[in-house]
Amino acid sequence: MEISGLPLELWRLILSYLCLPDLGRCSLVCRAWYELILSLDNTRWRQLCLGWVECRHPNWPNQPDVEPWSWREAFKQHYLASKTWTKNSQDLESSNCFYLFRRKKDRRVLCVGPGCEFDNLRSALLAASAYDRIVLLPGVYEEQSEIFLKAPVEIMGRGKLGDVALLASFDQHCPTMRLCNLVFMPAWFTPVVYKTTSGHVQFDNCNFESSQLQIHAPGTCQVKFCTFNQSSINFHSVAISLLENCEFVASENASVTVEGCPSLDRNWACKHLTMLAKSRSVALLTSEPPLRNMSKFESRGPLPLRNIRTCEIVVDGDPSNLFPASQTQAMLKPGCEKESDVAGKVNVLPKEEAVSMETNSSDSERSVSSENEEEDESMYKLPYQVHSLSHMLAKLIHGRPQTNGLTALQNDYELKTLPQEMQKDKEVQSLVNSVQGCLIRKCLFRDGKGGIFVCSQGQARVEGSILRDLIYAVRCIQNSKIVMLNNDIHHCKTSGIFLRLGAGGLIADNDIHSNCEAGVDIRKGANPLILCNRIHSGLRSGIVVLGNGKGIIRSNQIYGNKEAGIYILYNGNPLVSGNHIFQGLAAGIAVNENGRGQITENVIRENQWGGADIRRGGDPVLRSNLICCGYSDGVVVGERGKGLIEGNTIYGNKGCGVWIMSSSLPHITNNQIGHNSIYGVAVFCRKDDGNDYLANQGGNENFNDEGEAANWENDLESEDERFPSRRPISVALVESNNINHNGAAGLYVKSSEALNIIGNAVHANQDCGITVFQSSQLTRIANNSISCNSLSGVLVEAECRVELRGNGIYDNSSHGVASKGDGVVTENDILGNRGCGLKLLLAANMKITKNRIHSLRGYGIEMLDQTKALVQDNLIFQGKSKKSILQQMSSSEGCIIQSNKVVALKKRSDAAWTLENPPARPHIEGSSRGASTAGNSQKVTNMTARIAARVDGGCHNNGSIFCTIL
Repeated sequence: MEISGLPLELWRLILSYLCLPDLGRCSLVCRAWYELILSLDNTRWRQLCLGWVECRHPNWPNQPDVEPWSWREAFKQHYLASKTWTKNSQDLESSNCFYLFRRKKDRRVLCVGPGCEFDNLRSALLAASAYDRIVLLPGVYEEQSEIFLKAPVEIMGRGKLGDVALLASFDQHCPTMRLCNLVFMPAWFTPVVYKTTSGHVQFDNCNFESSQLQIHAPGTCQVKFCTFNQSSINFHSVAISLLENCEFVASENASVTVEGCPSLDRNWACKHLTMLAKSRSVALLTSEPPLRNMSKFESRGPLPLRNIRTCEIVVDGDPSNLFPASQTQAMLKPGCEKESDVAGKVNVLPKEEAVSMETNSSDSERSVSSENEEEDESMYKLPYQVHSLSHMLAKLIHGRPQTNGLTALQNDYELKTLPQEMQKDKEVQSLVNSVQGCLIRKCLFRDGKGGIFVCSQGQARVEGSILRDLIYAVRCIQNSKIVMLNNDIHHCKTSGIFLRLGAGGLIADNDIHSNCEAGVDIRKGANPLILCNRIHSGLRSGIVVLGNGKGIIRSNQIYGNKEAGIYILYNGNPLVSGNHIFQGLAAGIAVNENGRGQITENVIRENQWGGADIRRGGDPVLRSNLICCGYSDGVVVGERGKGLIEGNTIYGNKGCGVWIMSSSLPHITNNQIGHNSIYGVAVFCRKDDGNDYLANQGGNENFNDEGEAANWENDLESEDERFPSRRPISVALVESNNINHNGAAGLYVKSSEALNIIGNAVHANQDCGITVFQSSQLTRIANNSISCNSLSGVLVEAECRVELRGNGIYDNSSHGVASKGDGVVTENDILGNRGCGLKLLLAANMKITKNRIHSLRGYGIEMLDQTKALVQDNLIFQGKSKKSILQQMSSSEGCIIQSNKVVALKKRSDAAWTLENPPARPHIEGSSRGASTAGNSQKVTNMTARIAARVDGGCHNNGSIFCTIL
């Protein structure tokens, strides 16, 4: 019959009355009929799927209101899966080569109930043959003793689910069984309603009330469209079992327990279940992720690039003033002329005559130059722009964001997807493709104590499931392994996922949120892979790693948690890389209580407290991270904090770039610290010096395990050998950092401990370049470039001890160095500053030797009040005011001025001022922009030799910090 003879709508109406076998026969007529049958997807196929007593809605129980992409395909998959239990008969028949010529014996249907052939289930089972079907009429069937199943049969309830109830206990001793459309309730003598130790059992569309299922290896099971109310399943060393589209409600213990290593002894069903599981896993990975509840953060747009605070900050403006991207480019074009000069645009000097003279006297008059005079001063400048750190300043200029702000800074930190992680990491690929143990797909666990418990080397795989409103969702211990893909875990009363005692596996592409404790809790040697998850909105931390916990935490979005995004403590030692950690209500990453870890290439932004918070023995490696736009400090190194902080971009934070407590011992090197609202780097004596910082920015996490006292000191294992150990340092070290455009001083010191400030570029900050406000121990400031700051290059307050050696202090808006304290100023270039080159006030007691000093308008050296000083062997270039040394002191007894050289300017001379022997400081022999390893070694050696000089015949720590780290 031609299809074109009737309208398509009429054909669909006619075909809607056909049963399943007739539809199958019609689809075999021709291609046109096949396509016509396929077009019935939303009508007849939907009716068949929802009307079949053996199944429920394909997306039950998680999304029963969401239709499948194809009703026919969903019906087909369940129909084929429902026949798994009979595939054993095909294997038995295939052993006989004559089975093709033998007619199969018809399956009998045995009815049990009032008025039927059998009054009870036990009698029907005794009369049944292999693969017969036993149909139970509506009613309640109770057995007073355990039933032993010796023949493979199918037991099915007639009517709606709930019409047939079984109060019995089954012990399977046959190869295969199927039970469908039944309600299981425990018998009076045992809570176990079903147990198998060797065969395969299949449950479809059943309810379990206050009962238990036990599956022992080599037995297997397949459970689909079942509800477990206050019930549980226990798997013991199973090779493979499959739970699909099941609901677990109000369990008193774990709903699913997987115990023991998967057995090598396998039954006939293992290969069929493995093929079925692999086909479903492939479909899950290639399909769209399930719909999830939108949180308040998701409704605001794309999460990683959400622009709460713009970061396009004007170079010469206040970093706290924010401008839209459209205005930023225009405002950046004029730039800062002083920056351009320092970056390498050397001015062409007119040819002048230089006259040299020796002097042991000082000027007696102090003249004040007018600040409003704008006469050309280029003839008085020296070519000091090219020095050993000029490449850092060039990098600063070229690295400023233009119009894209934060987005541009994050281009190198793009989150990877799970397929990308699989391509990069073979271990991830192996775990994603592994099919072993208990497989749980599209299930719902709710309103109970526990979800899934894996122990004693058990293995489980959880895909596309929802675990909510439980005490805990997943607990994996004792060298067990779990693979969790694309699940939704939320509103647990403790942590969402616990991993303990050497547990491992893969936690990937899950949505973990709104839990009362940590989203993921790793401790006691657990070592999982945590990849590509969204962990957010927790009432505590996002991820906690403690008690020798390890793990690889990569490519996750961790945001909106009430405490630290990642909390590492008690010898926790994870690898944390490529994550976006943002909008937390405490620190982005907190490392406390001897925690460690490698924290690399993360984006840590917009957190309420420090981007990274290190305290109380925390000793991480914090490397190559973008720490930006925080509402407090970028990095906090609190009491007894340690660690290597290297190669990070610390940008646009409301507080300081790096906040350090003086009792800590960090090594801060090669960081870009810029555009922060307060100090670039600040060192304080006590917590209350920094505007009452919290004693614990990580939070007050409860780390007791289910109420038991946690004595971590007795539980810690040996040192982790995954990472090479670093040499300890005895003095905090700030070296080779680019500290620029911060809202206050580039580096502020209020410390009772020694500090070494070596080889930094301190540039264009809104206050002094370096301020030493309090320093009872020696603060060494060596080989730094300090330029273009809004006030003095270096300010030393009274009663402070400093050593300034080998620095280049250029083009600052006030004095080059202003000191009220004690110490040594030697071998520095102090040039082009708007105030005095070097100014001593109050009771300063300084030794000033072998410096090159030049001021455009003020004196080269000013000594006032009760100053004591030794001023010797300095080279002073006279500026426009022709001033060299001013001495206005109440007593000149403690002041010695000798052997200084003053270079005056004489116009129309052929000789220009130059800096030679050595060239412009900071000058480090053997250093260059592309320095080799040998060159860097020579650089460190030379710096060590220069810094190791004693001050006033003594050094408090018996040597340089570089001696210690070498």
